[in-house]
Amino acid sequence: MIELTVSGKKRALDLDDPKLPDWVSDDAFSSGDYHYNKKLKRADYDGQLESLHLELVKLQKHRLESGQRIMIIFEGRDAAGKGGTIGAFRQYLKPRHARIVALSKPTETEQGQWYYQRYITHFPTHGDMTLFDRSWYNRAGVEPVMGFCSIEQHRQFLSQTPAFEKGIVDEGISFFKIWLNVGREMQIKRFHGRRHNPLKSWKLSPIDIKALGKWDEYTKARNQMLAATHSTSAPWTIIRSNDKRRARLNAIRHVLLNMDYAGKNISAIGALDPQIISNDPEFIVGA
Repeated sequence: MIELTVSGKKRALDLDDPKLPDWVSDDAFSSGDYHYNKKLKRADYDGQLESLHLELVKLQKHRLESGQRIMIIFEGRDAAGKGGTIGAFRQYLKPRHARIVALSKPTETEQGQWYYQRYITHFPTHGDMTLFDRSWYNRAGVEPVMGFCSIEQHRQFLSQTPAFEKGIVDEGISFFKIWLNVGREMQIKRFHGRRHNPLKSWKLSPIDIKALGKWDEYTKARNQMLAATHSTSAPWTIIRSNDKRRARLNAIRHVLLNMDYAGKNISAIGALDPQIISNDPEFIVGA
């Protein structure tokens, strides 16, 4: 049993109980200031996604011919939908040239290196796209909240990262930073689903459970991160992700709309949803 304070109310949560509490199910979809009351219909999602996949294939062909490099980092709380969004990007791309990077905790050797060093080795080469499922921004979220880094290391990271990322952009890499924002009750609902689905139970770690009681600490760390590292050269894109379908579509659209490639079809890409996506960090501060 976990004791939580949610929206100013004391709540008891038993993730082992197969029945989802009413206070979670009733508020999950609207949590985090979400502006829709139901998922995008599957048929609508599949149709839009197919058009976007065709554009992504065109973009990859162009990249391989031109040598253009793309790097996208996906951040967000646990269960925000990072892995599924990355999967939607990569579904029809050549895996060799659209690589996923999801690093485990640093080795003893890596702990003695410059903090960014182990990530740099995975940066894209000629014509490649690299998709980071979490990134160096571990030092802006889980590490300070869980005590895995010092206050000084956290401060130094927030200070150094804008210059580090400007160097990435100056190198000519097309660089995107995406924060997927999930509401609290929706996160709990997804955690509950993982606990009771044997195909997904591996996704729920002891740190995830511990993080449930540190929502406010993660919110504070996130807001500090956005304030310190949202820059002109490397801005954050915020995507509300209570509906994974709308989140995936808008993430892919955002990248496609900001890339030049042969045969680009603007009408096929479609327009971004201002209820879902924004380049203003204030879009989710407090949510």
